Amino acid sequence: MENISEYRYAGFWARVLASLIDTVLLLLLLFPLMTWLFGMDYWFGHSKPHWLMDSLLNYGLPALGWLAFWVSKSATPGKLWLGMKIIDEKTGGKPNAAQFIVRYLGYYLSMLAVFLGFIWVGIDKRKQGWHDKIAGTLVVYQSAESSEEFI
Repeated sequence: MENISEYRYAGFWARVLASLIDTVLLLLLLFPLMTWLFGMDYWFGHSKPHWLMDSLLNYGLPALGWLAFWVSKSATPGKLWLGMKIIDEKTGGKPNAAQFIVRYLGYYLSMLAVFLGFIWVGIDKRKQGWHDKIAGTLVVYQSAESSEEFI
């Protein structure tokens, strides 16, 4: 069991930046894949609907990718790059797979009320979004050296 008080919570703007990095990386993967599968007309809304494949690639693939990164690294690429990780709020250790799944599903809850669940990170004393609260997780800096406050 790790001492949670040793960690510094990752704040709202640092987490926004990590999400932007993740989004750019995801676009770098999905843009060529979707263009190869559906052609450039897909991006302009002129192609035939491909509901199943479109849903799998735009929702399923990111979900599997995020979960794979969370389970293996306790962070997404953006969080890793900024020196952050996701920990269990009670033990300070690595969350289990069920917590990661609940956390991912909690993203949708966090989006429902005009993204208030994500904005909550900037309000909460432990910098937890609603998805963190329901999953019992915290986002912290990995070490004191990388815990410089961002913005």
